[in-house]
Amino acid sequence: MAVEIRKIAAEKKQLRHYTKFGISLYKDNDCYVPPLIMDDVATLDPKKNPAFENCEAQSWMAYRDGKPVGRITGIINRLVNSRTGLKDVRFGFVDFIDDDEVAEALFDTVAQWGREHGMDSIVGPLGFTDLDHEGMLTFGFDEPGTMATIYNYPYYPEHMKRMGFEPDAEWVEFRISIPDSVPDRLKRVSDIVTAKLDLHTKKYKSSKKLKADYGVALFDLFNRTYDKLYGYSPLTPRQIQYYIDQYLPMLRLKNLSIIVDADDKLVGVGITMPSMSRALQKSGGHLFPTGWWHLLKGLYGKNDTVDLLMVAVAPEYQNKGVNSMLFTDLVPIFVDSGYKWAESNLELADNQSVQQQWKFFEHRLHKRRCTFRKKIE
Repeated sequence: MAVEIRKIAAEKKQLRHYTKFGISLYKDNDCYVPPLIMDDVATLDPKKNPAFENCEAQSWMAYRDGKPVGRITGIINRLVNSRTGLKDVRFGFVDFIDDDEVAEALFDTVAQWGREHGMDSIVGPLGFTDLDHEGMLTFGFDEPGTMATIYNYPYYPEHMKRMGFEPDAEWVEFRISIPDSVPDRLKRVSDIVTAKLDLHTKKYKSSKKLKADYGVALFDLFNRTYDKLYGYSPLTPRQIQYYIDQYLPMLRLKNLSIIVDADDKLVGVGITMPSMSRALQKSGGHLFPTGWWHLLKGLYGKNDTVDLLMVAVAPEYQNKGVNSMLFTDLVPIFVDSGYKWAESNLELADNQSVQQQWKFFEHRLHKRRCTFRKKIE
């Protein structure tokens, strides 16, 4: 049977169906970590996601003989295109069975949509912002995924190459062993930096107080820190407020490290969380009826892995050892929490300064991922 492409309307029922296809495709795969369906639906809903101030998007599903066999979303981020001078249509939220015709139909649809909107290249997987999932897994298919990354079957990048796509940017990920105590070399560097730069660590027990003191400042710091990185889409004030309301209440505050100067101005932050991978797998992407219980257990129960979600240091303090302060603060917390390993999540492969921070720890590179680019013909 021929492949049929159907446009997905930006309404809850169709977006839920769209999201659930990605989950069903991996139902027997122990490495896949599903998103919460409600979160992906909200991300793709123009009425809820403030990224649509600077973006337009359209989603499609592929069917054969009436059964879903693939999905894809096209995104045009006008803000990023204006900053780079490129005319890119992004693809994201992509999943498909191992079938040439299905893959070609999905990507041709996004390319045609991009062409109709004046774009001349297609690139991805990318989301609306850097807080969305990005990068197609190319190595480490037998390693468990994380809630912050994409998992995909090994045949995905093979189809990309077959269709004429070229790698565009690459990320690496590390699995880090948590030591029994702060490494001596790390502690010495931290002590020197603390004294020389007159910095100190702040801790919070109240999300409300954290939000009042540093809610906006945290995301302003992300904008400053990541501004020059690949594909970065600066967060607007409305997006910042959206993420403050969405993410700050769910942080486990003991896993958060904040570095400030003598005037309490934010200098650096390390946001970490207990790994939610197994909890999300048990939830199947559903918050109800029992998904919330698995998520609470993942957040506050016994866990041997911690996810390093965000490490950001103000540009004027980079390469001065501030990261050593973050990990000198966090390692004892990791030990006390029973964590044995940490997942670095995505780091650009050519960002050597970021990867230097792992020299104090036993670590192994266990995943690679990249975006793929192709000119629209």
